[in-house]
Amino acid sequence: MDTEAEPYVRLASLRRLHQVLGRLNTAWSLADTLQSVADGLVTALGYEQVVVNLVRQDGDLVVAAISGSPTTEALLAGRVGSRASWDRRLAMGERWGDLRFIPHTEGWVLDTDDVPQTHPPCPLPVSPVDWCTGDRLFAPMYDPDGELLGVLSVDMPANGRIPGPWGREALQLYASQAAIAISNARLRANMQRALVRLEREQQALRASEESFRQAFEYAPSGMAVAELGGDQPGRLIRTNDALCRLLDRAPAALRRLSFSDLVHPDDVGTLMGTFAEGGRAELRLKRRGGSYVWASLRNSVVADAADGPQYLLTHVEDIEERKHRELHLAHRASHDALTGLPNSAELRARLTARLCEHAPDPYAAAGGGPYLAPLPDVSDTGGRGFPIDGDWGPATYEYRTYDPSLYAHHAHAVAPVEEDAAARGLAVLFCDLDGFKSINDGYGHDAGDAVLVEVAHRLTGAVRDGDTVARLGGDEFVVLADGLGTVEAADLAVRLRNAIIPPIGLDDGRAVRVGVSVGVGWAACGMSVKEVLSSADQLMYREKRRGKAHRRAG
Repeated sequence: MDTEAEPYVRLASLRRLHQVLGRLNTAWSLADTLQSVADGLVTALGYEQVVVNLVRQDGDLVVAAISGSPTTEALLAGRVGSRASWDRRLAMGERWGDLRFIPHTEGWVLDTDDVPQTHPPCPLPVSPVDWCTGDRLFAPMYDPDGELLGVLSVDMPANGRIPGPWGREALQLYASQAAIAISNARLRANMQRALVRLEREQQALRASEESFRQAFEYAPSGMAVAELGGDQPGRLIRTNDALCRLLDRAPAALRRLSFSDLVHPDDVGTLMGTFAEGGRAELRLKRRGGSYVWASLRNSVVADAADGPQYLLTHVEDIEERKHRELHLAHRASHDALTGLPNSAELRARLTARLCEHAPDPYAAAGGGPYLAPLPDVSDTGGRGFPIDGDWGPATYEYRTYDPSLYAHHAHAVAPVEEDAAARGLAVLFCDLDGFKSINDGYGHDAGDAVLVEVAHRLTGAVRDGDTVARLGGDEFVVLADGLGTVEAADLAVRLRNAIIPPIGLDDGRAVRVGVSVGVGWAACGMSVKEVLSSADQLMYREKRRGKAHRRAG
């Protein structure tokens, strides 16, 4: 049997091709796969020179592997040809399915383009089917999406002849299998890079978690992780030792609670405002024994995963000492150093908070709307007023509109009148001690201070909880009592006088007496604080003059 006959040649080539294709997918790296593609083509189909051109990310093609010629490898390895030049090559020549054959008679026009190339010399052709120097045969490789993956460039068939139908079919089959092998190698390389990157990220995450754990656990101030949403917002999930020491509670006990369970009832509203990114507040937290400690809370919102639940990372700082200093300074700024009573500034602040600038005019419509109101300065009407003759002579009036909604959250202070027994108002009792100067001059300033302290104590004991007793200065005191009628205010003035009358003992055993003159005034919206105190002061001096006249008459 003639083993050189065509059927036997094809069968031997098919066996070699099968063996080579089986080895293409055994390489571990992309570089090894590319070299296996080049070497396998030489082994299986007998080309003496094979170049694997691979498409880069920028679209150009780089010489990635060469087989069959060390000289060619030294000249071409790593060189790049532009995509435009390769597209030109694949668009010309004879089409053998996906293959492209450009004979030397046409390919000379490609000698000046930028595609790396070299052609080994071969014998002069004897017949039209002989391979000649300058002939070019390209086998494009495509990925599963039809995108160009690379090009196999082959030269110098071992038999010296241009491939026939069997050789062309075998080369096209090899190119398709090589494309699969290269795609798989790229996929493996990408997976390996992804695994390496994932492992590095996991290592970094573990290192970050360990750093966070140490920073969290050993922080000198309190730290907590709390739920942001859910049925129990602010529920504590994790706490550090510093927070447990601050609240005198065990970690297990804290994990059963939320911040709302720990905060002072008056600070719950403040707490809710901190449940946000960057939320911060100063409030009181309950310790195990029931006492409260001032703390500063500062929050950061963190997520468990991309779309996972959100948590609060809360930094809790003990500010007890600072808060006490601030409260002490604030108390000193608003209270009298000798008696501990609210001072003049605090008295004025409390009056200001109670009064508004515009009281509803008694002529105003009860349900709102326009009404006539007198202008305070009839000499400058601004062209808007008009005169109306009244019982007290001409006055200038203007139309105004009273809008009750402007005072929806404000209860107007109105001075009650004696004729209305049900009327209530904010009574302002101006108290001035009688006989204090003689004690201060005769017994000394220490005795005078002792008298002032005792008077403050007695005045405070004579009023209701919630009333204000303030020292205006010297031996002048002011009492603010809201919700009183005229009779009740007069009764309060009597109680204050009676509280002051009993003797006051001094440190040396002696006793002194002082009296008090009380002027009962009223604070009403529309009045300034100065007007309120001046009115009560004038009433006090009227009472003081009346008392002196009574004593002289007696």
